[in-house]
Amino acid sequence: QVQVVESGGGLVQAGGSLRLSCAASGISSTAMGWFRQAPGKEREFVAAIRWSDGSPTYADDSVKGRFTISGDNAKNTVYLQMDTLNVEDTAAYYCAATTKVFFTLYVLSKSRTYDYWGQGTQVTVSS
Repeated sequence: QVQVVESGGGLVQAGGSLRLSCAASGISSTAMGWFRQAPGKEREFVAAIRWSDGSPTYADDSVKGRFTISGDNAKNTVYLQMDTLNVEDTAAYYCAATTKVFFTLYVLSKSRTYDYWGQGTQVTVSS
């Protein structure tokens, strides 16, 4: 049975930090990523990591430089360190894993790349 479980969400003041964790079991993933969905908005890509060489990829300027993705391939575990949080980062954060084989980082930004999804963890940033 495949499980993808996130943890680490919560309430934080603007300017603060949070660290999200995600563990996937029952699969041997080739990459894992984070997406988020704010109320009334579509789900958007945040960051991902490719296990073959440990390469990370991030969404645009909205998170780059503030968020850092890391992980442990052997444990199928990925982390998202979020610093200098602002109100616009408030969303449900979803972890995803894929077993597909691919060659470019670009595909990791697409939700269709991922086979398995977690239930999400809420991050709320107060002003």
